[in-house]
Amino acid sequence: MKITKLVPWLVKAAGTYWGEYFFVEVRTDEGVTGWGEITTTTRIANRAVAGIIHQLNELLVGEDPSQIELLWHKTFRSFTYTGSRGATTNVVSGIDIALWDIRGKVLGQPVYDLLGGKVRDDILLYTHPNSRNFSTDEGVVKEIRAILDSGHTALKFDPFPHQNRIGAADDIYLDGGMSKQGEKAAAQLTARIREIAGPDIEILIDAHGRFNVPTAIRLCRSLEDAGQIDWFEEPVPVESYHALHQVREKVSAHISVGERLHTRWEILPILENRLTDYLMPDVTWTGGITELKKISTLAEAFYIPLSPHDASGPINVVAGAHVMMSTPNFYRLETSRWDLSGYNAFITTPLDNSGGRLKLPPKPGLGIEMNMEFLRGNVVDGFGGS
Repeated sequence: MKITKLVPWLVKAAGTYWGEYFFVEVRTDEGVTGWGEITTTTRIANRAVAGIIHQLNELLVGEDPSQIELLWHKTFRSFTYTGSRGATTNVVSGIDIALWDIRGKVLGQPVYDLLGGKVRDDILLYTHPNSRNFSTDEGVVKEIRAILDSGHTALKFDPFPHQNRIGAADDIYLDGGMSKQGEKAAAQLTARIREIAGPDIEILIDAHGRFNVPTAIRLCRSLEDAGQIDWFEEPVPVESYHALHQVREKVSAHISVGERLHTRWEILPILENRLTDYLMPDVTWTGGITELKKISTLAEAFYIPLSPHDASGPINVVAGAHVMMSTPNFYRLETSRWDLSGYNAFITTPLDNSGGRLKLPPKPGLGIEMNMEFLRGNVVDGFGGS
């Protein structure tokens, strides 16, 4: 079997934060096709990385798709002079996931069986309320109760106002500050959500790496005072481990990082320097199924639990879940909403996340099939196959 074509698919995803999903199709000469996902956070990044996928046909067409480890390194090492994180690990991730999908289909086994077999029967989840409905107390109550009624036992949100600045996106890092009014609003919202959710629901806070050191410390402490929180995620930008260390020294909340960390080489200093309580790498950004499994094993040696950041498209969620099925040190898997029916148009069989747990079907590969008619009808800017 040989790889015959790599195809990037940008597909409209109406009503989502992303606006579109970015899938990767790997075709073979025996008709077996594998699917991966990348879905970066911006349109411009999606298009830039999709162009790289096109160019990688020159590198990978004709290769044996079963040689997953070899192809991971061949692709990764082709970019190391221009940087081994970001776009490099994006393309590696999408292709790697698709290769595992192919391998599972060829062998007639789910990916989690190829990773050593399952250590659990399903995947415990956490999810997000739709913060667009937080403008009224009634909206907050409705969103939180919907999550509780769905059976989920943990939720995550960003309570901090995204202050608009001239000439910049409303969540971009500039000075890393937050007004006293914003701090107060965040504390009030967090306390209200804790009141609605009750004491037994885990509340996870996402700071999105937007704050400088003193602001991050102040905000985390204010939320600790406002009500119990179960983690404080990405308090400072990812580039400085020293900044993360300063915050960690001064707060009592558990810290979670990892969605913007790529490969085991960036994760290792986090573990060695005891900078986090949870790791949350994204399978579509950190290096794919191959790398997420290695990171999980690395973290296991430090007794740090894994909680993958898998909040974009359906392949993202399922690929992360396959790795976590075989990972002992697993905490929870992230999903964008408690109701995953928004994925139904993209795949032929809906995902089952009833009771706040994802049940993977025991089907070969990733266990899902793409709805090709829908994909072809919703291609963005010509990025898609025939």
